[in-house]
Amino acid sequence: MSSTQLSSTRSAGSRILIAHRGASGSAPEHTLEAYRLGIDQGADFIEPDLQITRDGVLICLHDLTLERTTDVREIFPERSREGVESGQMVGPRTERRRTERRWYASDFTLEEIRRLDAGSWFGERFRGARVPTLSEAIELALRRTGVFPETKGPEVYGTKGFSMEKLLVEELARHGLDRRGARPATPVTIQSFSAESLEILGSQLGSNLDKVLLIDSPDRDGWLTREGLTRLSKFANGIGPAKALLREKPEAVQWAHELGLTLFPWTFRAADPGSFPSVATEMSYFLYDLGVDGLFTNDPGQFPRSPTSVTNG
Repeated sequence: MSSTQLSSTRSAGSRILIAHRGASGSAPEHTLEAYRLGIDQGADFIEPDLQITRDGVLICLHDLTLERTTDVREIFPERSREGVESGQMVGPRTERRRTERRWYASDFTLEEIRRLDAGSWFGERFRGARVPTLSEAIELALRRTGVFPETKGPEVYGTKGFSMEKLLVEELARHGLDRRGARPATPVTIQSFSAESLEILGSQLGSNLDKVLLIDSPDRDGWLTREGLTRLSKFANGIGPAKALLREKPEAVQWAHELGLTLFPWTFRAADPGSFPSVATEMSYFLYDLGVDGLFTNDPGQFPRSPTSVTNG
């Protein structure tokens, strides 16, 4: 574990549990209900993905659009516009792409988004859950757990005149969370798939908060190499690889630790434990066999705090 804010959470000396979109295996993702359940199940951090409303407010939402997790189609049927989705490959170098109607979060004000039901798609008992603001998620977490926000699609919002990084730092400052160690009971780590976004936070905005670069499969930019991790260590404290990448290259754990970087693979789901008998045993393998520092899971209640907690059931 690096000597950063990550090592001073309430689980100092143990592995870090990050509730992925909240306890999203048991409650609708990115709702206060999911975050609250994640906290109750012992999460060291809740993870809000960030989008920006038309009036410049940071909200907790994974997609750029609202239709997957809200009833926006019914409430605002005329407010969609065309969006392009990837489709099937039709040749070695070409791809058929399809156009569908999309309801982009950035086309709606916060007041309009507050009208949407973000819970009933997951289950009737969650009807009426709302899309929260980042501020509301922070208020829920204060003095109880950490916050692990992700700058999602920052380049997209840059074309609309928004700096997601600046909005994030300003919001954290309003809660006294913009500096490392400012409120020890509520540590903050910022993550992104965008190296540029993390560099903006550090070099332009002067944020000393811990930063984690997320990488997907395949690792096109070569981050999960000795050379790539050395480059990464210039602007980030940690790396969040897709778990399949570490299965293929477990030696990267040692390389990262030699550079003082933390590792947080994703995403571990009870609904899909892969080749393992359960998600708990899958998480245990990554935590205690490979030696990662923590992980993102939809099911924080099944997080193994020690290797024996799995074998003892």
